[in-house]
Amino acid sequence: MVVSANIPLGSNHFLLKFTHKEQLPEMLPGQFVQVRVDNAPGVFLRRPISVNFVDQQKNELWLLVQKVGEGTRKMSEYKTGDVVNMLLPLGNSFTMPQSAQSRLLLVGGGVGIAPLLYMGSLLKQQGCNPMFLLGARSADGLMQIDDFKQFGEVFITTEDGSAGEKGFVTQHSKLQEHIDKIYTCGPTPMMQAVARFAQNNDIECEASLENKMACGFGACLCCVTQTQSGHKCVCSEGPVFNTKELSWQI
Repeated sequence: MVVSANIPLGSNHFLLKFTHKEQLPEMLPGQFVQVRVDNAPGVFLRRPISVNFVDQQKNELWLLVQKVGEGTRKMSEYKTGDVVNMLLPLGNSFTMPQSAQSRLLLVGGGVGIAPLLYMGSLLKQQGCNPMFLLGARSADGLMQIDDFKQFGEVFITTEDGSAGEKGFVTQHSKLQEHIDKIYTCGPTPMMQAVARFAQNNDIECEASLENKMACGFGACLCCVTQTQSGHKCVCSEGPVFNTKELSWQI
């Protein structure tokens, strides 16, 4: 893959765009890639990054990345024209609704908003009118809002009240309305709170987990999570699970 753009998004996030001389393989919302970080002596494992968006006309893949360690800091230095080795696509995907009339809410927090943009674009193509509920600690942590607005109505919460409604995503007034299904990705406590809300209100909910991964295809077992039917690898049997399957204490 060849870097076509590296766009800083605040101090801790950046958007990488990649293209390829051949047609990109089909990628589904919720899937991820494993990036090999070269020229970084202390980075031995590939980095799992959610598919943020696929621009089919430009044959371009977007990855929204947070700088959290040596690997992602090295990735933040990529320049246009750099060649990057990655495995893709990996994992399963969100489930598309059976009816375009379904009221769908996509809930994301922090960099966990990444897979929801691509999911929203495909829902829009299917004739749905998805709603996005995006949370951050403050206005400075909000990203890609204009991109999300292309595919549906956007609602915002910030913990300090600097944008949108003050509080957590599960406290937003939009949740008082009728919802048929929720898709969510973000910090585990946030997703557990969303799953609790969905359970209490008899709403179907799918969550994309962000467990630490090494191999990306189920060999190393470092991303295992406990489900109602036993341990499952998030990388190969997820990362998307119906929250009813997960053994969360909600």
